[in-house]
Amino acid sequence: MREPIPTVALPSGIQVPALGQGTWNMGENAATARDEIASLKTGLDLGMTLIDTAEMYADGGSEEIVAKAIEGRRDEVFLVSKVYPANASRKGAVAACERSLKRLNTDRIDLYLLHWRGNYPLEETVEAFEGLKAAGKIEAWGVSNFDVADMDELLSVPNGGNVAANQVLYNLSRRGIEYDLLPWCQERSIPIMAYSPIEQGRLLHHPELIRVAKTYQATPAQVALAFLLERDGVIAIPKSSNPQRIEENRDSVDIDITDEDWAVLDAAFPPPSRKKSLDML
Repeated sequence: MREPIPTVALPSGIQVPALGQGTWNMGENAATARDEIASLKTGLDLGMTLIDTAEMYADGGSEEIVAKAIEGRRDEVFLVSKVYPANASRKGAVAACERSLKRLNTDRIDLYLLHWRGNYPLEETVEAFEGLKAAGKIEAWGVSNFDVADMDELLSVPNGGNVAANQVLYNLSRRGIEYDLLPWCQERSIPIMAYSPIEQGRLLHHPELIRVAKTYQATPAQVALAFLLERDGVIAIPKSSNPQRIEENRDSVDIDITDEDWAVLDAAFPPPSRKKSLDML
Protein backbone atom coordinates (compact mmCIF):
# COMPACT_ATOMS: atom_id res chain seq x y z
CA MET A 1 0.00 0.00 0.00
CA ARG A 2 1.53 3.29 -1.11
CA GLU A 3 1.59 6.34 1.14
CA PRO A 4 -0.68 9.13 -0.15
CA ILE A 5 1.08 11.88 -2.07
CA PRO A 6 1.45 14.93 0.18
CA THR A 7 -0.21 18.11 -0.98
CA VAL A 8 0.76 21.77 -1.18
CA ALA A 9 -1.77 24.56 -0.71
CA LEU A 10 -1.97 27.35 -3.25
CA PRO A 11 -2.80 30.84 -1.91
CA SER A 12 -6.43 30.19 -2.93
CA GLY A 13 -6.55 27.23 -0.57
CA ILE A 14 -6.66 24.64 -3.37
CA GLN A 15 -4.52 21.61 -2.54
CA VAL A 16 -2.35 20.16 -5.30
CA PRO A 17 -0.03 17.12 -5.27
CA ALA A 18 3.53 17.85 -4.15
CA LEU A 19 4.64 15.34 -6.80
CA GLY A 20 3.47 16.10 -10.32
CA GLN A 21 4.64 15.48 -13.86
CA GLY A 22 6.77 17.59 -16.19
CA THR A 23 6.65 17.50 -19.99
CA TRP A 24 9.76 19.37 -21.13
CA ASN A 25 11.01 17.73 -24.39
CA MET A 26 7.76 15.86 -24.94
CA GLY A 27 5.98 16.28 -28.26
CA GLU A 28 9.19 16.63 -30.27
CA ASN A 29 9.11 13.24 -32.00
CA ALA A 30 6.03 11.44 -33.34
CA ALA A 31 7.78 8.11 -32.74
CA THR A 32 7.80 8.64 -28.96
CA ALA A 33 4.34 10.21 -28.64
CA ARG A 34 2.60 6.96 -27.64
CA ASP A 35 5.05 6.34 -24.79
CA GLU A 36 4.76 9.95 -23.61
CA ILE A 37 0.97 9.77 -23.51
CA ALA A 38 1.05 6.39 -21.74
CA SER A 39 3.49 7.70 -19.13
CA LEU A 40 1.34 10.72 -18.33
CA LYS A 41 -1.71 8.48 -18.03
CA THR A 42 0.19 6.18 -15.67
CA GLY A 43 1.07 9.18 -13.52
CA LEU A 44 -2.57 10.24 -13.39
CA ASP A 45 -3.56 6.72 -12.33
CA LEU A 46 -1.03 6.96 -9.49
CA GLY A 47 -2.30 10.33 -8.24
CA MET A 48 0.34 12.56 -9.88
CA THR A 49 -2.44 14.72 -11.26
CA LEU A 50 -0.52 17.99 -11.60
CA ILE A 51 0.85 18.23 -15.15
CA ASP A 52 3.17 21.06 -16.20
CA THR A 53 3.68 22.11 -19.81
CA ALA A 54 4.35 25.29 -21.83
CA GLU A 55 3.78 26.83 -25.23
CA MET A 56 7.58 26.78 -25.64
CA TYR A 57 7.92 23.00 -25.30
CA ALA A 58 8.16 21.57 -28.82
CA ASP A 59 6.46 24.73 -30.10
CA GLY A 60 3.18 23.61 -28.57
CA GLY A 61 3.70 19.93 -29.29
CA SER A 62 3.97 19.15 -25.59
CA GLU A 63 0.57 20.72 -24.95
CA GLU A 64 -0.89 18.49 -27.68
CA ILE A 65 0.59 15.40 -25.99
CA VAL A 66 -0.95 16.52 -22.69
CA ALA A 67 -4.33 16.97 -24.40
CA LYS A 68 -4.29 13.34 -25.52
CA ALA A 69 -3.19 12.10 -22.09
CA ILE A 70 -5.96 13.93 -20.22
CA GLU A 71 -8.75 13.30 -22.73
CA GLY A 72 -11.87 12.29 -20.80
CA ARG A 73 -10.10 13.02 -17.49
CA ARG A 74 -9.78 16.80 -17.50
CA ASP A 75 -11.49 17.24 -14.14
CA GLU A 76 -8.91 14.98 -12.45
CA VAL A 77 -6.02 17.16 -13.60
CA PHE A 78 -4.43 20.33 -12.26
CA LEU A 79 -3.12 21.77 -15.52
CA VAL A 80 -0.18 24.19 -15.63
CA SER A 81 1.10 25.95 -18.74
CA LYS A 82 3.38 28.88 -19.47
CA VAL A 83 3.52 31.88 -21.77
CA TYR A 84 6.65 33.08 -23.58
CA PRO A 85 7.90 36.46 -22.29
CA ALA A 86 7.71 37.75 -25.88
CA ASN A 87 3.96 37.04 -25.80
CA ALA A 88 3.33 38.51 -22.35
CA SER A 89 1.79 41.85 -23.37
CA ARG A 90 -1.82 42.80 -22.56
CA LYS A 91 -3.10 41.42 -25.86
CA GLY A 92 -0.32 38.94 -26.54
CA ALA A 93 -0.82 36.92 -23.34
CA VAL A 94 -4.54 36.59 -24.04
CA ALA A 95 -3.89 35.39 -27.61
CA ALA A 96 -1.18 32.98 -26.43
CA CYS A 97 -3.49 31.57 -23.78
CA GLU A 98 -6.22 31.00 -26.37
CA ARG A 99 -3.74 29.08 -28.54
CA SER A 100 -2.67 26.96 -25.56
CA LEU A 101 -6.29 26.22 -24.68
CA LYS A 102 -6.91 25.05 -28.23
CA ARG A 103 -3.84 22.76 -28.22
CA LEU A 104 -4.77 21.43 -24.78
CA ASN A 105 -8.36 20.90 -25.91
CA THR A 106 -9.75 22.46 -22.75
CA ASP A 107 -11.68 25.55 -21.71
CA ARG A 108 -9.39 26.47 -18.82
CA ILE A 109 -5.83 26.31 -17.50
CA ASP A 110 -5.57 25.89 -13.74
CA LEU A 111 -2.28 27.76 -13.38
CA TYR A 112 -0.76 29.98 -16.09
CA LEU A 113 2.83 31.10 -15.64
CA LEU A 114 5.06 33.78 -17.15
CA HIS A 115 7.95 31.57 -18.29
CA TRP A 116 10.67 34.09 -17.41
CA ARG A 117 11.04 37.85 -17.33
CA GLY A 118 11.00 39.66 -20.64
CA ASN A 119 10.68 43.22 -21.89
CA TYR A 120 7.02 43.80 -21.10
CA PRO A 121 6.35 45.55 -17.77
CA LEU A 122 5.12 43.20 -15.06
CA GLU A 123 2.11 45.45 -14.57
CA GLU A 124 1.02 44.79 -18.16
CA THR A 125 1.43 41.02 -17.88
CA VAL A 126 -0.43 40.91 -14.57
CA GLU A 127 -3.26 42.93 -16.09
CA ALA A 128 -3.53 40.37 -18.90
CA PHE A 129 -3.49 37.48 -16.42
CA GLU A 130 -6.17 39.09 -14.27
CA GLY A 131 -8.30 39.56 -17.39
CA LEU A 132 -7.89 35.88 -18.28
CA LYS A 133 -8.91 34.98 -14.74
CA ALA A 134 -12.01 37.16 -14.91
CA ALA A 135 -12.96 35.52 -18.21
CA GLY A 136 -12.61 32.02 -16.72
CA LYS A 137 -9.77 31.09 -19.10
CA ILE A 138 -7.35 30.53 -16.21
CA GLU A 139 -8.01 29.78 -12.55
CA ALA A 140 -4.77 31.30 -11.22
CA TRP A 141 -1.49 32.73 -12.49
CA GLY A 142 2.11 32.67 -11.42
CA VAL A 143 5.67 33.14 -12.61
CA SER A 144 8.76 31.10 -13.41
CA ASN A 145 12.47 31.82 -12.97
CA PHE A 146 11.83 34.81 -10.67
CA ASP A 147 14.39 35.63 -7.97
CA VAL A 148 13.66 37.59 -4.78
CA ALA A 149 14.12 41.02 -6.38
CA ASP A 150 11.75 40.03 -9.19
CA MET A 151 9.18 38.79 -6.67
CA ASP A 152 9.48 42.01 -4.65
CA GLU A 153 8.86 44.02 -7.81
CA LEU A 154 5.93 41.79 -8.75
CA LEU A 155 4.25 42.35 -5.41
CA SER A 156 4.58 46.11 -5.87
CA VAL A 157 2.41 46.25 -9.03
CA PRO A 158 -1.42 46.28 -8.97
CA ASN A 159 -2.75 42.77 -8.26
CA GLY A 160 0.80 41.38 -8.20
CA GLY A 161 0.04 39.88 -4.82
CA ASN A 162 -2.27 37.41 -6.56
CA VAL A 163 0.76 35.39 -7.72
CA ALA A 164 0.04 31.72 -6.97
CA ALA A 165 3.42 30.02 -7.56
CA ASN A 166 7.01 30.47 -8.73
CA GLN A 167 8.57 27.70 -10.82
CA VAL A 168 12.36 27.53 -10.59
CA LEU A 169 15.27 25.13 -11.02
CA TYR A 170 15.68 23.35 -7.68
CA ASN A 171 17.26 20.02 -6.81
CA LEU A 172 19.96 18.54 -4.58
CA SER A 173 22.73 20.02 -6.74
CA ARG A 174 20.99 23.40 -7.19
CA ARG A 175 20.16 24.56 -3.69
CA GLY A 176 20.80 28.29 -4.09
CA ILE A 177 17.16 29.24 -3.49
CA GLU A 178 17.38 27.90 0.06
CA TYR A 179 19.38 30.98 1.04
CA ASP A 180 16.65 33.52 0.35
CA LEU A 181 14.02 32.76 -2.32
CA LEU A 182 12.62 29.60 -0.74
CA PRO A 183 12.14 31.14 2.73
CA TRP A 184 10.77 34.32 1.11
CA CYS A 185 8.11 32.27 -0.67
CA GLN A 186 7.41 30.05 2.34
CA GLU A 187 6.79 33.10 4.54
CA ARG A 188 4.19 34.32 2.03
CA SER A 189 2.66 30.88 1.32
CA ILE A 190 3.67 31.05 -2.36
CA PRO A 191 4.55 27.51 -3.52
CA ILE A 192 7.79 26.75 -5.32
CA MET A 193 7.54 24.39 -8.30
CA ALA A 194 10.87 22.60 -8.73
CA TYR A 195 11.69 21.85 -12.35
CA SER A 196 14.47 19.43 -13.37
CA PRO A 197 14.34 17.82 -9.89
CA ILE A 198 16.94 15.22 -10.85
CA GLU A 199 19.01 17.66 -12.95
CA GLN A 200 17.94 15.95 -16.19
CA GLY A 201 19.54 12.73 -14.96
CA ARG A 202 22.95 14.18 -14.17
CA LEU A 203 22.42 13.74 -10.42
CA LEU A 204 21.96 10.01 -10.72
CA HIS A 205 25.66 9.18 -10.99
CA HIS A 206 26.76 10.93 -7.80
CA PRO A 207 28.46 8.31 -5.59
CA GLU A 208 27.05 9.56 -2.27
CA LEU A 209 23.53 9.71 -3.67
CA ILE A 210 23.94 6.16 -4.98
CA ARG A 211 25.22 4.98 -1.60
CA VAL A 212 22.33 6.54 0.33
CA ALA A 213 19.83 5.17 -2.18
CA LYS A 214 21.16 1.63 -1.71
CA THR A 215 20.59 1.97 2.04
CA TYR A 216 16.87 2.38 1.36
CA GLN A 217 16.69 -0.10 -1.54
CA ALA A 218 15.76 2.93 -3.62
CA THR A 219 17.01 4.55 -6.78
CA PRO A 220 19.07 7.76 -6.73
CA ALA A 221 16.16 9.51 -8.47
CA GLN A 222 13.79 8.48 -5.69
CA VAL A 223 16.10 9.91 -3.03
CA ALA A 224 16.51 13.14 -5.02
CA LEU A 225 12.72 13.45 -5.18
CA ALA A 226 12.37 12.59 -1.49
CA PHE A 227 14.69 15.52 -0.76
CA LEU A 228 12.23 17.92 -2.40
CA LEU A 229 9.17 16.28 -0.86
CA GLU A 230 10.66 17.04 2.58
CA ARG A 231 10.54 20.79 1.85
CA ASP A 232 7.46 22.78 2.88
CA GLY A 233 5.61 24.39 0.00
CA VAL A 234 7.64 22.67 -2.76
CA ILE A 235 6.11 20.82 -5.73
CA ALA A 236 8.43 18.53 -7.72
CA ILE A 237 7.64 17.97 -11.40
CA PRO A 238 9.88 15.15 -12.73
CA LYS A 239 9.50 14.23 -16.40
CA SER A 240 9.64 10.71 -17.79
CA SER A 241 8.37 8.92 -20.88
CA ASN A 242 8.79 5.52 -19.23
CA PRO A 243 5.79 4.21 -17.25
CA GLN A 244 8.09 2.15 -14.99
CA ARG A 245 10.04 5.28 -14.10
CA ILE A 246 6.76 7.05 -13.37
CA GLU A 247 5.96 4.30 -10.87
CA GLU A 248 9.42 4.67 -9.35
CA ASN A 249 8.91 8.43 -9.05
CA ARG A 250 5.59 7.82 -7.31
CA ASP A 251 7.26 5.49 -4.80
CA SER A 252 9.65 8.24 -3.70
CA VAL A 253 6.81 9.36 -1.41
CA ASP A 254 7.33 6.21 0.70
CA ILE A 255 11.02 6.83 1.47
CA ASP A 256 11.69 7.93 5.06
CA ILE A 257 15.28 9.14 5.25
CA THR A 258 16.98 9.40 8.65
CA ASP A 259 18.52 12.60 10.02
CA GLU A 260 21.93 10.96 9.73
CA ASP A 261 21.50 10.34 6.02
CA TRP A 262 20.14 13.84 5.47
CA ALA A 263 23.39 15.05 7.04
CA VAL A 264 25.33 12.87 4.60
CA LEU A 265 23.43 14.43 1.69
CA ASP A 266 24.01 17.93 3.09
CA ALA A 267 27.74 17.21 3.16
CA ALA A 268 27.68 15.92 -0.41
CA PHE A 269 25.40 18.70 -1.66
CA PRO A 270 26.03 21.65 0.69
CA PRO A 271 23.25 24.19 1.20
CA PRO A 272 24.20 27.77 0.27
CA SER A 273 26.02 29.98 2.77
CA ARG A 274 25.57 33.17 0.71
CA LYS A 275 23.36 34.69 -1.96
CA LYS A 276 23.72 33.06 -5.39
CA SER A 277 22.33 34.05 -8.75
CA LEU A 278 19.20 32.13 -9.66
CA ASP A 279 20.07 28.97 -11.60
CA MET A 280 18.26 28.35 -14.88
CA LEU A 281 18.34 25.66 -17.55
